[in-house]
Amino acid sequence: MSDSPAASDDRGSDDGETSHVVTAFLRNRGAVLLLRRSDSVGTYRGQWGGVSGFAEGQPDEQVRVEIREETGIESDDVSLVRSGRPVTFVDPDLEREWAVHPYLFDCETREIRLSDEHDAFEWAPPTAMLEPVDDRVTVPELWTAYERVAPTVRSIAADGEHGAAYLSLRALEVLRDRAGVLVAERTEFGTDPDGEWDELAELAGRLLEARPSMAVLRNRVNRVMAGADGENGDASAVLESTSWNIDRAIDADEDAAATASEFVADSVATLSRSGTVLEALEMGEPSRVFVAESRPAREGIDVAERLSEMTDSTVSVHTDAAIAHVLAREDVAQVVVGADTVLSDGSVVNKTGTRSLALVADREGIPVSVVAATDKVSTGEEVNLESGDRSAVYDGDASLDVLNPTFDVTPAECVTQFVTERGTLEPADIGDVAAELRGLEEWRNSGASPTRETTDRNPSRE
Repeated sequence: MSDSPAASDDRGSDDGETSHVVTAFLRNRGAVLLLRRSDSVGTYRGQWGGVSGFAEGQPDEQVRVEIREETGIESDDVSLVRSGRPVTFVDPDLEREWAVHPYLFDCETREIRLSDEHDAFEWAPPTAMLEPVDDRVTVPELWTAYERVAPTVRSIAADGEHGAAYLSLRALEVLRDRAGVLVAERTEFGTDPDGEWDELAELAGRLLEARPSMAVLRNRVNRVMAGADGENGDASAVLESTSWNIDRAIDADEDAAATASEFVADSVATLSRSGTVLEALEMGEPSRVFVAESRPAREGIDVAERLSEMTDSTVSVHTDAAIAHVLAREDVAQVVVGADTVLSDGSVVNKTGTRSLALVADREGIPVSVVAATDKVSTGEEVNLESGDRSAVYDGDASLDVLNPTFDVTPAECVTQFVTERGTLEPADIGDVAAELRGLEEWRNSGASPTRETTDRNPSRE
């Protein structure tokens, strides 16, 4: 098959029908894969695009075929994030109408094996599509296709599957993408630093409100805006700050997982889906893992399946209600959980069931390790606990009051240690981290940046 919207033959070009094609954006560490079309294709030679091809049959199936054929990446190494509404346009030079079906995939590798349809590739931030670089002309409507599947405030607010660290990265991508658009629009509309800053500050505010229980999202958005020079900030500063902070955040999560892997016991229990915990267990490879299914979304099932595929661990899945039974009857040496938020007193906000797991572990004398980057420490005292859809618990006709809390709070006295990118911390150490992170919030009050010591800013801006 061949790239989209370009093609190596003329299918659909002469009969007046729309040519349907797929375009996939593969994302890794906040960057997407861009491919340059070779001379062996029929159209748009030398231009850059995503992984593309004609949508013969079912687009959802064909897009995975194109990924494998054009990159050598197998289906097990990519996971679909979302598909978007087709982008329809007419290329007057070709006298051809295209309908591009866009997809976004998370990709676990950057190892690419090019087909003869492309002669170069690059992992780049999506905003590179907007940059006026002479040697990077993109295929028509590439950015429009990306915007159909890119993260948004709404998609972050509605995401009930992924953990807080993952969603915090998506929030930074939202800021980065909008900042990139504003920089690109300067050619047409001129430069307006104050207007750019006001728009991005308003967007940052909406991101802060999207998931109020997730301190890591707030801290990372605040770090971006604080590092963009407050009252002197503009879209270029925000674009630079987000790019640097995406790498910083990924490194922090990976370092926390690597540290935790050194402390993983031979037999552990966990629940919910924390990407950092999952990575720690993959690296630590305990001989036995007990995973609570984690209702209502049952993301624990995904964790169990991943561990059974990627490690030699013996993995057991059980209902949330069986947590006490499992810890009392099975040989569990350690509880390992993630955190959506760590409060300044050392208590932990996480997926419902974490409190039960930790309380039972405390009774059974089993240590509890919370794996989280320090960005997950909350700067406030209030706890805003999200709730799920009542129909996930009860969808009958009786007049019942339905409770479906999504998060609960685990007392600090039930936590043995926090494992972070800075090493292990005791619950008593968390207050100092919270005080440090409060400095990142000053941009909202005064428009000025806090000091370098409190922001951990991009050193290139100093």
